[in-house]
Amino acid sequence: MMISIVMPVLNRASSLPDALGSIDQQTYEKTELVVQDGGSTDGTLKLLFDRKNSHPMRVQSAHDGGLYDAINKGVARCHGDVIGLLSSDDMLADDQVLADIARAFRDPSIDAIYGDLQILSESGRVIRHWRAGPFSRRRLSWGWMPPHPTLYVRRSVIERFGAYDSAYRIAGDYDAMLRWIGAGEIKLGYVPRVLVKMRHGGVSTHPGAGLLTKAREDYRALRANQAGGAGTLLAKNLRKLGQLAPLLRNPGH
Repeated sequence: MMISIVMPVLNRASSLPDALGSIDQQTYEKTELVVQDGGSTDGTLKLLFDRKNSHPMRVQSAHDGGLYDAINKGVARCHGDVIGLLSSDDMLADDQVLADIARAFRDPSIDAIYGDLQILSESGRVIRHWRAGPFSRRRLSWGWMPPHPTLYVRRSVIERFGAYDSAYRIAGDYDAMLRWIGAGEIKLGYVPRVLVKMRHGGVSTHPGAGLLTKAREDYRALRANQAGGAGTLLAKNLRKLGQLAPLLRNPGH
């Protein structure tokens, strides 16, 4: 089974080596890296092409219509049976992540796999631990969603239910998951461990206007997919408190 990893990137020369290194260390070998660059000018492209000499990947650099347009361009170029995303700011947690994902997909009834997520401070300290837990449809109306950076889906899911809606600036991933899991009723499998380490500071965690835009777009996605309303959105955000609680009890860890 071929696993495709799509990496959208724009001017991330500082964090890109860690993201690429986490892919290079994987023990599962039947993978491809599809990079969609938005026209970087900070040395990102040099890093990518230097790496290409020793690690096969396909890089395209072109202006795009935003994050989700870039992701869709990358997805369209994938050859894999299974497709996942890795931000240029994030890292696969260890060298067995893709092997564990491939093992879970041996069950032919499974349409998508997800796991747990850690969010790191600039210093590398864990500031949120998102323990997703097993899926149940009942939990959707209570704001539950799998951590999108850990989600890997069969290509057939995207072909049947569509890719990311590029009209969203921040919540295109939430809209896609509601469409796939809610209306599409795909079957999810859970790998109960951390699969991705995510750096804090992405667009969805920016203060001020970013958070307000995200809330508005989350609500729009909920209504568009008939998955809930204001109560679901409130529950979705309250869930983050549970991700912080263990760290508040043990601030030194």
